[in-house]
Amino acid sequence: MSKAKIATVWLDGCSGCHMSLLDIDEGLLAVAAKADLVYGPLVDAQEFPPNVDVTLVEGAVSSQDDLKLINKVRRNTRVLVSLGDCAVTANVPSMRNGIPTNVLLASIYTKPPVDGVPALLKNALPVHEVVKVDLHVPGCPPKPEAILFVLGELLEGRRPELAGKVKFG
Repeated sequence: MSKAKIATVWLDGCSGCHMSLLDIDEGLLAVAAKADLVYGPLVDAQEFPPNVDVTLVEGAVSSQDDLKLINKVRRNTRVLVSLGDCAVTANVPSMRNGIPTNVLLASIYTKPPVDGVPALLKNALPVHEVVKVDLHVPGCPPKPEAILFVLGELLEGRRPELAGKVKFG
């Protein structure tokens, strides 16, 4: 029997959710026995692959690059999981909402960059406002035990019951 394909995506966030994923420690061995990590900041793949079973998305959708990537991820993923408060609510990245992007960039840079910096969206958005999300896992970051529970349930073909296992913040 072939292994499931798991991907992780890091949009506009701090990488805390990926650190929490790594903190599942020996639970990684149980996940690796059932699935291959095929995309994310922890692997070398440069292009999001087709036919991914589960994708964990960290961070808000804040730029044109994020928008392009999350649409590609959705098209190629069976179960899309918003992982962490930034993906679920846009949390910290949304603190810039309400500030025009040109004013925001001018307050950060003496000369706003034009090359190599993706165009910002007017607002940072939670993932579900851009694409269909199958499961929301809040937390800043979610606890490693919650991430391991979610992955274990999804890899067994079950929808995780998260009541009492996760919370915002």
